[in-house]
Amino acid sequence: MTIFALIGAGLVGIQVAHYFNLTNDPGKIDVNDRYFYSIKDKYNQDFRQKKDTTNFVIQDFDVYHRILILNRYYPKNAAYIMHALEESHNEKEAMQMIRACEMYLRKNNRYKAEVKRYRESKYTNRPKRTKESIFDWMNISEWNDFKIACAKDQKVIDSVAEMTGVEARLIVSCLVGEQIRLFNSKREAFKKWIRPMKILSVESQYSFGVTGIKELTAKNIEKHLKDPSSVYYLGPEYESFLDYNTSDTLTERIDRLTDYRNHFYSYMYAAIFLKQVKMQWERAGFPIDDRPEILATLFNVGYPQSVPKSNPRVGGSSIAIYDKVHSFGAISYEFYYSGELFDLFPFKPKRFDWNAEI
Repeated sequence: MTIFALIGAGLVGIQVAHYFNLTNDPGKIDVNDRYFYSIKDKYNQDFRQKKDTTNFVIQDFDVYHRILILNRYYPKNAAYIMHALEESHNEKEAMQMIRACEMYLRKNNRYKAEVKRYRESKYTNRPKRTKESIFDWMNISEWNDFKIACAKDQKVIDSVAEMTGVEARLIVSCLVGEQIRLFNSKREAFKKWIRPMKILSVESQYSFGVTGIKELTAKNIEKHLKDPSSVYYLGPEYESFLDYNTSDTLTERIDRLTDYRNHFYSYMYAAIFLKQVKMQWERAGFPIDDRPEILATLFNVGYPQSVPKSNPRVGGSSIAIYDKVHSFGAISYEFYYSGELFDLFPFKPKRFDWNAEI
């Protein structure tokens, strides 16, 4: 009876406790509550998206600087924030992610000093922004015409890249060097055909096709494909890449390079040349895989000046664009690393892939 009496008393006690809210857990105020409150609306006030006259949203670069500062101390967290920003494009939330980390950095005077230096320089030394490219020749109106024309050839360029194992962007960098001098508003051909139709210029006199392949260069490209003793030899699997369908190789060579409707062979000859000189320099002990500017220069100057050495020079033809002179190699280099047309022709893990679909 005593046990049942105790149980009954306990149940009555529980009911009483419920009635007077005695069982409610009052919880615990987080030690950082004041911090949470202080940042609640802070970035809402600081964050601004600005628009220029073209309605292009200029991303606030503050968040990227803050990620870089955080990366010096906690790279793992900085990497997570950067990934989230790349995926969501939400700079406001990224900054809130940074502030969440900063809750644990309030006593890190070195970190706070870096943030302070950035904030002070941001307001006193903010550079003037411009809508133009840092590469001045990309600011001419003809450049936009070229990009439209080049995009039309994406499929055929990708096809050549897949067959040869030469990165499409590297091929296009040589195309840019050749075409940009032809995209000149002073030229009658540009006014009559290229600008209105947004097409690439097909050369048909001293150089041929959209990549400006000289006939002698084309013949040497073909010869090196079939010569195992050549320093440019790529292997037996490449020997038949440029075989002819007729005995009149001269006519067929010119016809395939100057085809206005299909630029396949212009890109094929360019890609094979790039791969051949890459092999020549590699065999000599001076690899140039990581030097698109040197590869483009060699493409422009041809086999005779392709002499492997430890200190190759960037150059090639001088190209005047609105009275300012650029070298072929420099133009190709600037395009390659400019980010222009990157959605169509991105970087690949390797510029030369030997596992191409042959």
